[in-house]
Amino acid sequence: MKKMMVMVSAFSLSVSLLSGCSGKESDDEKIHLEFFQNKSEAVGTFDKLISKFEKEHPNIDIEQNNVPDSETVLRTRLVKEDVPDILGIGGNATYGDIAEADVFYDFTKDPAVDKVIPNYVQALNQLAGKKNEVNGIPFATNANMVLYNKAKFRKLGLQVPQTWDELISTAQKIKKEGQVPFYLTLKDAWTAMVPFNSLIANTQGENFFKERDADRTTFQKRYGEASEKMLTLLKYGHKDNFGRDYNSGNKAFANGESFMYLQGNWAISSIKSLNKNIDIGTFPLPATNDPAKNKLVSGVDTVLTMSKDNPHKKESLMFINFLLKPENTKMYMKEQNSFSAVKGVYQDDPALANLNPYFKKQQITGFPEHFFPAGIPIANLLQGFLIQKEEKPFLKKLDREWDKVKARQ
Repeated sequence: MKKMMVMVSAFSLSVSLLSGCSGKESDDEKIHLEFFQNKSEAVGTFDKLISKFEKEHPNIDIEQNNVPDSETVLRTRLVKEDVPDILGIGGNATYGDIAEADVFYDFTKDPAVDKVIPNYVQALNQLAGKKNEVNGIPFATNANMVLYNKAKFRKLGLQVPQTWDELISTAQKIKKEGQVPFYLTLKDAWTAMVPFNSLIANTQGENFFKERDADRTTFQKRYGEASEKMLTLLKYGHKDNFGRDYNSGNKAFANGESFMYLQGNWAISSIKSLNKNIDIGTFPLPATNDPAKNKLVSGVDTVLTMSKDNPHKKESLMFINFLLKPENTKMYMKEQNSFSAVKGVYQDDPALANLNPYFKKQQITGFPEHFFPAGIPIANLLQGFLIQKEEKPFLKKLDREWDKVKARQ
């Protein structure tokens, strides 16, 4: 196994871009495949999985390639028609753009499709604007959630809220005790998207983006409820909501400075590294007053795909199907504190196990954020709205920005 460097110099990057390393056969008579993946924190885990795969398939050598700013690098390589053999990338607008351009392989008839939760396949198809072709296999998933301090909840006799009203009632009780309900970290604009994604996804209605593209609805019509609820959450933060960042929030929650923390599964490792004894619980943010309608917002953190022109399709598919084996995806989940898109594979970490019923019932929905084109800085617009607290200008601006970007496409 060869590992391409996590950090690459400009020179080595340019060499990589010019030469590529796709599916080449070398003097050792092995088939060499490049696995381009975007998660630096997962390099070690993928190293272990690649090593295991190569022991089972000694004629195949997998080169893991993880670079900073992977989406930009990938787009650059695509322009040069230098597509990696196998890719592990985020299931976001970039994936959708590339899939829409017919760069990726069509997995429709591959057994890998039947191994994963259909909701995630549909979400990826929506991003790509396709109905009858599957261009990516969801592998690892993530989720927005409310992290809560179990010990502090027990001390005040609090129950996990099931509805929006119960969530606010819980926050009021905590505040009445002189404590901080939510530790907000709005110095980093992206952290505002965590609760906003949950609120939007559960209140914007079906097919919002499809209808918005067809000019049958607007943000002003459908985003009012979510915007108002964001302002409500703001009342239950601490005294410096816009002065603290993500790292400060992890540290504060680890130190017991708030009862709840609006974040995702990705924050848990950091929090536990700061306080290994903290007893963390999780629940989906209850966006409505009907528990049956409150879905967990979960997206494809890593989608596996490959070039449609890959000269070694058979071997690349072998690697993708190897990663989807329950024992391998479970190892990835454990090391990365993620969830799996593979059917029947669930998290057994006590901090996340409470969310398993949502996956089992497929009471999940995708990240609305992933449907915003890169030209719309939704996180920064949301941060500005929360500072100014003026809903109508915010929603009007969303409509204006959407129309402007779409007109350029």
